[in-house]
Amino acid sequence: MARILAVDDDPLVRRAISRVLVNAGHEVVPAGHGADALQIASDRAFDVALVDYHLPFIDGLEVLQRLREVQPGCLRILVTGALDLPMIMDAVNRGEVMRVVEKPFESAGLVGAVEDAMTARRRMMEVYRVQEQAASEHEREMLEDCLGGGHLRLALQPIVSGKDTSIQAFECLLRSTHSVLDGPLSVIRAAERHQMLPELGQAVSRYAAGWMEQIPGNIKLFMNLHPDELADPDGMCESLKPLQPWAERVVLEITERSRLQGIEAWDESVDRVTKMGFSIAVDDLGAGYSSLSVLAELQPSFIKVDMSIVRGIDCDPRKQRLVDLLCRFADATSATLIAEGVETTEEASALRDCGAHLLQGYLFGKPSTELPDGLATMESA
Repeated sequence: MARILAVDDDPLVRRAISRVLVNAGHEVVPAGHGADALQIASDRAFDVALVDYHLPFIDGLEVLQRLREVQPGCLRILVTGALDLPMIMDAVNRGEVMRVVEKPFESAGLVGAVEDAMTARRRMMEVYRVQEQAASEHEREMLEDCLGGGHLRLALQPIVSGKDTSIQAFECLLRSTHSVLDGPLSVIRAAERHQMLPELGQAVSRYAAGWMEQIPGNIKLFMNLHPDELADPDGMCESLKPLQPWAERVVLEITERSRLQGIEAWDESVDRVTKMGFSIAVDDLGAGYSSLSVLAELQPSFIKVDMSIVRGIDCDPRKQRLVDLLCRFADATSATLIAEGVETTEEASALRDCGAHLLQGYLFGKPSTELPDGLATMESA
């Protein structure tokens, strides 16, 4: 059975179309003019649209053209009493019309046109399914190549002291040299689609462990956790095993945008990784809608204030008061506050005045796949 939108300004024709197609087992929704049809189509999905060419206000071709934008999957049939071959060929070539039915039509011909359209639709859906499956398999192969072929890197961005700008930590940020999955988001989205976040997490931990072998022992490493990793305590602990020797210096960032209440077993995951020696940071504080509840639930050792609050703080007393309050909260809970996205000396000065413990941003260094010269020399000495 198909759901059919039948558009004709002649009520007798509409009734005839409805009677014929309903008797053939289809559902029919009639419309008397183009605007009415488009309004109906904005609220309901249709398999087929039968549209008369001669309509008041908006002709049938324009209706079909707009319908194509509203419902690309709806098959479009033009009904006309005057076969204008150039007009029809143009409409077919532009993809606005799949088939044309000439008036007056016989019942069998009308039903046959709809059934042919549905057969074509099923074939198209099968082709699309096969193509989608092939594309998915190809993407999975690319992701496996990306994870195992040496395409991933971790860039480090310094986190400095608010007092003297000495480097206290680095945040590691995912990078990819793969020809297609060439950015962190494309890699992460592919891992999400193919349920390969554990494999990605293990790869990131291995690369992070490589950095820990080079970073001086007084410097910490911050790394982001994907929210879905929190749903699998065993898998998360397994992924973090390469970093276990440096657990006391590794901080796991959980973004405030994570909807913890919707993630099963997140609290068990946090409890287990903290028992392993890792610290927890709330990232992007102020970018979501549940700042206070996230702070209360996670009780983090580090609080990272989002750049949306940091940006222009030197000119905004309200932002200064907010950061001042967050710094006092951090002090009261033995946490460390980090201001992200610092780009100007004026912002840095205002953040110091507010009491920010650590600062991070382009002002102090962009993400790099190499250690700063001073640290590299210190480590090799």
